[in-house]
Amino acid sequence: MNYQSAAALPWLAPVQEQIRRSKDAGRLPHSLLLVSAAGLGVEALAEWILALALCESAVAQPCGSCASCLLLSADSHPDAHVVRLEEDAQQIKIDQVRALIEALVTKSYRGGYKVGLIVGAESLNVNGANAFLKTLEEPTANTMLIMTARPAHRLPATIASRCVKLRVRMPERADAERWLRDRDPGVKDWSPVLALAGGAPLLALDLQAAKLEGFENDMKKTLEQLAAGAVDVTVIADRWVRTDAVLCVTWLENWITTRLRETLTGSPTAKTAEPIGLPAALLKPKIQGLFRMLDAVKQFKRLTQTGMNQQLALEALLLDGRAALEV
Repeated sequence: MNYQSAAALPWLAPVQEQIRRSKDAGRLPHSLLLVSAAGLGVEALAEWILALALCESAVAQPCGSCASCLLLSADSHPDAHVVRLEEDAQQIKIDQVRALIEALVTKSYRGGYKVGLIVGAESLNVNGANAFLKTLEEPTANTMLIMTARPAHRLPATIASRCVKLRVRMPERADAERWLRDRDPGVKDWSPVLALAGGAPLLALDLQAAKLEGFENDMKKTLEQLAAGAVDVTVIADRWVRTDAVLCVTWLENWITTRLRETLTGSPTAKTAEPIGLPAALLKPKIQGLFRMLDAVKQFKRLTQTGMNQQLALEALLLDGRAALEV
């Protein structure tokens, strides 16, 4: 468990400070819901909170040297229980939920807290989420349940309302660019990649490492082929799922937003899309079609954590949106 990595992410500090104050006051929440967009390190934050609850030193952060911290570093702490999507699964299984509940109601092995962490709680199905109700309503002493979820999560209100909810805020753009320059001074301008990442610094780092320029060239070519009817939407959808459906759709969302801004204002803006521009004929789309396509893109992003079939959803989005790209 790499709980110490949270220290390198300054935008997590406000939430960390709230948790510190709660621990100092002896009031760590029984149930905590961390809401965060992708690329902000919410899992590292959750692991940091888990480590702070279990740390046996009276310090303001996990000390890294007590018996509990050493056990966590070796992923062998008997009072720490982590649940996440299994490989190739679309939902967290009910058996995983039952095992976690059983672990949280038993006596602590080390005489301190017992902490459960559910990474990506939006992947719980209704039965799995409802299984936690009794645990949330009647928590045992020195027990803490931490859940992470995306802002558009669909956790039942009966679950979310029983949790202390803390939101991880996106850093200011200037702060994010400064942090990225410190990590990789060789990149002259982080603005384009940070825009594609939606302002999330960790996602921007991953995109830069994946050579953003090549990705954008592929996306431009794909839209050209789509507009010309030169490629089947099933081929594009399959390619995007294999690459990263959310990343591809985020790029498309940024492209549509830029096209709409240029069309509505009648002139390019300071953030015009020349670096990702298409042939002149494609810069005059039907504006209503673009708005419909933008709505479909946003809906797709909202539903990505619901276990939907991304391939079929992308095919429908691209088929309906093709007209918006035609001359």
